[in-house]
Amino acid sequence: MTRQIVLDTETTGLSAENGDRIIELGCVELFNRKLTGNDLHIYFNPERESHEDALKVHGLTTDFLRDKPKFAALANDVVEYLRGAELIIHNAAFDVGFLNKEFELAGLPPLRTFAPDVTDTLAMAKQVYPGKRNSLDALCDRFGVDRSNRTFHGAKLDAQLLADVYINLTRGQDALLIDVQSNEPTLGEIVLVDLRGFDLPVLMAGDGELAAHEALLAQLDKSSGGRTVFRKADAASQNAVA
Repeated sequence: MTRQIVLDTETTGLSAENGDRIIELGCVELFNRKLTGNDLHIYFNPERESHEDALKVHGLTTDFLRDKPKFAALANDVVEYLRGAELIIHNAAFDVGFLNKEFELAGLPPLRTFAPDVTDTLAMAKQVYPGKRNSLDALCDRFGVDRSNRTFHGAKLDAQLLADVYINLTRGQDALLIDVQSNEPTLGEIVLVDLRGFDLPVLMAGDGELAAHEALLAQLDKSSGGRTVFRKADAASQNAVA
């Protein structure tokens, strides 16, 4: 069972080392690649102004953030929420750098000590679509993910969009538009079904289905630059038979 957190932040600027701070954290939880509804969304008072260019991106004014909690006050809660999960982040180095700085200021260890697995969807997209635009907006357009209500960048909204992009990018599921209540994990409950009492028919793929499958495999092989494991295994098997 895999717990993944799709994460995004908004910040006062571009440099955590030069004093910029996180002002919004948005997290969407996936369990076995399905939405659970156990999400996290927090605004923070950064105790400083946002840079003008950053303000144009996120629209979070100093007046709006003035009464919000400081990151250090909720840092332990953030740690426990993220603990042990695989983190899915677009341009991960940026968000991880800011999170590490916030944890440092709060007297806590860096992110890798409690959430060491980080998947960068920007790096993934560059491998699959080399030479193309791979921003979150571009990937939403490529996969048909609706971003029509995105006036400003927002951490929670961007995390939701990225969750859908990630599922499409990894070809595991067509969409995430599902009932979150019906997909909450049931931990500690295992139901065993004895299949010996069932007469299970074997349905063979037709010529059209085989051709479509082969076309998809060829597309995956081309996207990966010929590095797909199944092609290598198939070639090795054929050579062994020969």
